[in-house]
Amino acid sequence: MDSPHGAAVTAEDFGLKGPRGWAFRGVRLDAPPGALVAIEGPSGSGRTCLLLALTGRMRPSEGRAEVGGLRLPRQMAAVRRISALGPVPGVSELDPAFTVAEHLRERALLQRRFDGSLRALFRPRAERTAVARNRIDTALDAAGLDPATLPKAERTSVRDLERLEALRLSVALALIGRPRLLAVDDTDLKLSDAERAEAWELLRSVADSGTTVLAVCSQAPGGAITIRTDNTDTAAATATESVSDTADVTEADASDASEPAEAPEATTTEKTTDEGTADAFAETGRA
Repeated sequence: MDSPHGAAVTAEDFGLKGPRGWAFRGVRLDAPPGALVAIEGPSGSGRTCLLLALTGRMRPSEGRAEVGGLRLPRQMAAVRRISALGPVPGVSELDPAFTVAEHLRERALLQRRFDGSLRALFRPRAERTAVARNRIDTALDAAGLDPATLPKAERTSVRDLERLEALRLSVALALIGRPRLLAVDDTDLKLSDAERAEAWELLRSVADSGTTVLAVCSQAPGGAITIRTDNTDTAAATATESVSDTADVTEADASDASEPAEAPEATTTEKTTDEGTADAFAETGRA
């Protein structure tokens, strides 16, 4: 049974096939709420596809999975609403020209637009600002990022951040929405041993706070539930795959897969996304 916050993640014979073959296949997983799940394997072994499939961003081809009691692929849109992406190249990357403050402000505005009640939209401006600031501060604290320690504080551009600082910022942005499931790609990419330990300490603390964490990596830390994407033996919390190229699932496939099976949910989202995103971009100055 799920905790009040985190989402349990289960999968059985879970697989995704692209135009050139299987990105991953035979995944079995049983992770309780608040678990730290490491998706381990070499680059190109289907790790990112599995991450996106388990968060409702790509449509699986076979098997079954549930996230927080929501079935995939039938309830993909609902899974997307309770999950959030940290850094995923080509999907949720930071804008290098944006400052830390601009990224935070944009995310808070988008969150207010889509997550708040109609009544909340008509609250006094000062009250809305205070609520947004509290969400930002809470997320930054959970991600272990203190903007005051950056070269230009919140005015520091993303391009000037160290790799670990950028990871912390991405996690903070995701946590502003208070997701039940957090997904992070390339967790240990281009990190020293000390930085890698810090990154896993960060994600473990997020999991300990109740949010379930899925993290792609080349080497899983001790104590994590581990799924391997280069193992030919299918076992509990182990993945198999028949090809070694994540490009087998193209961007077009990802776009098609992100469409929910339930038409009412898709319709509601399509009616609000463009308008709300444009409003938030206008307030933050993004072109």
